[in-house]
Amino acid sequence: MSTARAVIDLDVPGDVISRHLYGHFAEHLGRCIYGGFWVGEDSPLPNVRGIRSDVVEALRALGIPNLRWPGGCFADDYHWRDGIGPRESRPTMVNTHWGDVVENNHFGTHEFMDLCDLLGADAYVNGNVGSGTVREMSEWVEYLTRDGDSPMARLRRENGRDEPWKVPFWGIGNEAWGCGGNMTAQQYALEARRYGTYCRNHGGNELYRIAAGASDDDTAWTRALMESLGCLTCGSNPTPVFQGVSFHYYSHAGGGINTESATSFTDDEFYGTMRKALDVERVIRRHEAVMDSYDPDRKVGLILDEWGTWWNVEPGTNPGFLFQQNTVRDALVAAVHFDAFHRHAGRLKMANIAQTLNVLQAMILTDDSGAMVLTPTYHVFEMNRGHHDATALAAHVLSAPTAADDVPGLSVSASTRDDGALVSLSNLSLDAALEVRVDLRGRGASVRRARVLTGTDAAAHNTPETPDAVAPVELETSLEAGVLSVTLPPHSFATVELDLA
Repeated sequence: MSTARAVIDLDVPGDVISRHLYGHFAEHLGRCIYGGFWVGEDSPLPNVRGIRSDVVEALRALGIPNLRWPGGCFADDYHWRDGIGPRESRPTMVNTHWGDVVENNHFGTHEFMDLCDLLGADAYVNGNVGSGTVREMSEWVEYLTRDGDSPMARLRRENGRDEPWKVPFWGIGNEAWGCGGNMTAQQYALEARRYGTYCRNHGGNELYRIAAGASDDDTAWTRALMESLGCLTCGSNPTPVFQGVSFHYYSHAGGGINTESATSFTDDEFYGTMRKALDVERVIRRHEAVMDSYDPDRKVGLILDEWGTWWNVEPGTNPGFLFQQNTVRDALVAAVHFDAFHRHAGRLKMANIAQTLNVLQAMILTDDSGAMVLTPTYHVFEMNRGHHDATALAAHVLSAPTAADDVPGLSVSASTRDDGALVSLSNLSLDAALEVRVDLRGRGASVRRARVLTGTDAAAHNTPETPDAVAPVELETSLEAGVLSVTLPPHSFATVELDLA
């Protein structure tokens, strides 16, 4: 058995890990909205005003902090007025990005806000820059958030909602370098300033405007956006016209997105996936470095509002619906992403898994018969819930075996809140168990609970017939003289909850 050593300084607090780093993304894509969240009020499946009840219950268990909607690429084809008013009167559209299917607009603004209320999640509304107008987006903000007497507030009341909603997060388009308009960085930067100006704060609703940023490590795009904000250190209190800059980052085994199987992969492909997932930290650092040079006080947040694995669709499914299975490998991708997020919580303020239901690296898989499956990735989110709004702790791997080539055998992060701490540990080896000894320094500690997530192999996954093939189980630990000892099975993720003295 291999061994590893790590140290966690329980008395060296770092940045607060925003709960919004555990955000979600729901696009009008495949069966994420229709057949996922939305089953309609006449469905035989239990629902609340058309929203599937068991899905809501499962996501509430994660403490889902925010939900991004309606896209994605779909956002820059979406005209919000088509999704309000009586459903039978709403015009249809063609979803040209995802399956070339007809969208009936039955799930629109009011349904989305109802979903957010049921989930207890903040709304992250992504506006249309690619095919929309400044006025259209400005009026959507007014419709959602303005009280009193105004044209859009009156329209909202006509559609059955008297009080405005709180909508803190607002995306200024999506992937403007591609499906959101094929713009240059400089062209989009001007548009982001213009749209951001007219997305106004109404009453007590203060918008956090997020400019559509780069793909992967395209720091030139980030630089153009930061330059467009002007001097952020001049004057007594300069206010940037947008408060966040996004980027997107997808993981694969080395062949590129949408080219490889979710469940059938070689050892080399497993480690290639881990290598790609771990590289997100380098990408974050590059964007941070650019932003720090313009914004040393960190007034503008870095937002990773699309991340996850992107495999081939399951055989026999619509290739435009992006339905893929979810394995232990995917769970480990999520685990190492979160470790990186925790280390960069000073600048990284939000992240959104792509996507919540039935699309890409989903939390939950459903079907029309009523089956619902919690994926291995779901369990990582649940096991890590204790990191929400906790304070990151200094955690360092002192020694660990190499899993393969340049893939480390151990990934670790930790946080503290309310006289407790949560330690997250991942064994990235396919076939070797790992004995981990963690020196807990600075405060006394005792183990409250420890759990581990793994499967018979890294391709193990859950189905309606075997819903618990990959589910957390109790993990044995020992804690003597300030040293926490655990044995991690191959390809596993574990959390240890501590009480601190």
